[in-house]
Amino acid sequence: MEMDFGGTMEKVVTRDEFPLKKAQDILKGEVIAVLGYGVQGPAQALNMRDNGVNVIIGQRPEEKAYWQKAIDDGFVPGKSLFTLEEAAERATIIQYLISDAGQMLQWPNIKPHLKKGDALYFSHGFSIVYKDQTHVIPPADIDVIMVAPKGSGTNVRRNFQAGSGINSSYAVFQDATGKAMDRCLALGIVVGSGYLFHTTFEKEVYSDLTGERGSLMGALAGMFDAQYNVLRKNGHSPSESFNETVEELTQSLIRLVAENGMDWMYANCSTTAQRGALDWRPRFRKAYEPVFEDLYKSVKTGKETEIVLRVNGAPDYKEKLEKELSEMRNSEMWKAGAAVRSLRPENWKKK
Repeated sequence: MEMDFGGTMEKVVTRDEFPLKKAQDILKGEVIAVLGYGVQGPAQALNMRDNGVNVIIGQRPEEKAYWQKAIDDGFVPGKSLFTLEEAAERATIIQYLISDAGQMLQWPNIKPHLKKGDALYFSHGFSIVYKDQTHVIPPADIDVIMVAPKGSGTNVRRNFQAGSGINSSYAVFQDATGKAMDRCLALGIVVGSGYLFHTTFEKEVYSDLTGERGSLMGALAGMFDAQYNVLRKNGHSPSESFNETVEELTQSLIRLVAENGMDWMYANCSTTAQRGALDWRPRFRKAYEPVFEDLYKSVKTGKETEIVLRVNGAPDYKEKLEKELSEMRNSEMWKAGAAVRSLRPENWKKK
């Protein structure tokens, strides 16, 4: 259907117009291999299995935690759990869901197992758009498609189990069989999308990398740090600083935004909060826009890609990552956060 998004018409596919039965019929006879049982892999694989399609897992056995997780979730070595290469060989649709850096490293091992008429599926446009850096160049005789859920694997699974689904974008990069779009939309439905909106591989990766580094994660965490530090420097306690910086946003205000939008949240706050927010919004926008311009340019030119591939592909990446996350986890703000979360009513009842 066509929907009006602020004066711009966009194509959206819902489960009403593309029901599960239609998706199952399209995928009947396909063998879908989920390569990578880390972040998105488990959620999409389990949702597809619950939706009655034929799913197998490809995972490196040496990554013992992920291999064991697949076993714990009911996938059986030699029957529905294989190495990356064997799963790709057995499949007709290969969902390439290992990390972006991992996709580049494993591509020489996966490409020989792609057969004429197969479909190569991504949940992120990274490897295809930045092919000059990743060298992921699919053969011309296969479909190349994407379904990109707009949420973590955890929420893809939670929303599916709750019956709501998660919104996802979709795109076809290469249609070798004439059925790439049907395959793409059918997969979008069976992996648990509530609705799907059209994009391209380029637009998906540019917006995704900008969002992750910006308002969704990077800018959000940096903003939290800045406000918390200013409050602490001015004599506010850790709990008060955390509550006014993070807890009230995540436990109250953002839920109002999710329900009916930012204006509705404003309308349901005190007049003092309304006035202050309306007055300071333009100043923050003016301060942020140059940073976002720099960020988008860094994404589009491939600079961010170079950093991701270099750092995430290093042999000591996991050790360095844990050190960075540990520094965040052990900061005063997030220690205060752990204490505040323990005082939530649902956690208090468990004590």
